[in-house]
Amino acid sequence: MTKKELIALIAESTEETQKSVDGFLNAFTEIVGEELKAGNEVRLVGFGTFKVIQKKARKGINPKTLKAINIPATKSPKFVAGKELKERVEK
Repeated sequence: MTKKELIALIAESTEETQKSVDGFLNAFTEIVGEELKAGNEVRLVGFGTFKVIQKKARKGINPKTLKAINIPATKSPKFVAGKELKERVEK
């Protein structure tokens, strides 16, 4: 599903305009991103949790040169599905 398709479905089910739903989704992603950047988790009970995980530095191989390289530690966003979402997927 694309963002455009999601906006259309939400607008239809809430009787809001697609423009207002688009604004809501943009604000939602902006706020979640800022909270994650600040080191906070965003929990939506029944849906899931957005959080940042720290990936350790590791060694890798450059596929072009086949030489060993050091891959630095990085932060990566992660979503963990909540119990209700998991149950919906299993049904």
